[in-house]
Amino acid sequence: MVTKSVLRKLSDSELEKYIKEGNRFVPEAVSMAFELLKERGRVFTEEEKTAVQELIQSKKNAEEAKLTEEKELWKDHITEDPTAIKLYSRMTVFISSVLLGTIPGAILLCLNLIKLKKYFQALLTLIFGFLFFLLQEYVFQSHFDFSTTLRSSPEMGIIVIGTLSLVGIWVATIPKKLPYQAESYIFPVILCIGTAVLMSYYYRDWFSIYPLLKILRLFR
Repeated sequence: MVTKSVLRKLSDSELEKYIKEGNRFVPEAVSMAFELLKERGRVFTEEEKTAVQELIQSKKNAEEAKLTEEKELWKDHITEDPTAIKLYSRMTVFISSVLLGTIPGAILLCLNLIKLKKYFQALLTLIFGFLFFLLQEYVFQSHFDFSTTLRSSPEMGIIVIGTLSLVGIWVATIPKKLPYQAESYIFPVILCIGTAVLMSYYYRDWFSIYPLLKILRLFR
């Protein structure tokens, strides 16, 4: 980030570049350069002052528009429109991945991509879900001490990485701002129950890192 102390080291001609139309500097830098030039005795006409202020405002507007656009890209566009395509919601994929790992989350996202006829991306997503699960098991059993608390444990960090990776795949592969209906929870519930059953029998080998394990242990 540009500071006023940095700009003070520039010559007048270099500062002039900051207030010219079409430059790529941030609005704060343009404003600071404008103030420094005035401090150095540069006299601006009213038209020039107006032009600089408009330039600063246009840059601020562009930044706000970019931020709004980025928020829209990450927003989940669920609609009640009966004609919209039905997909498993991003939240369903997210929760499944946090509680049960990348495999069920990847399966749900894979089914979404198949509906959108993105077969290659669907295959890669499914492969990622299984490979990440195997990778995390190898890492956990090879390098980490699980005596740490849940809050600071490395296994939770890996779970978060896997979950956020699937959300990133969603954003990268699902068409931007696509309105969709939330698909029924029946299959995700069946999938989660099936995974939970596996957890209850094989938790010491495969699923010892997941939060749901603490709940399952209460019933054993």
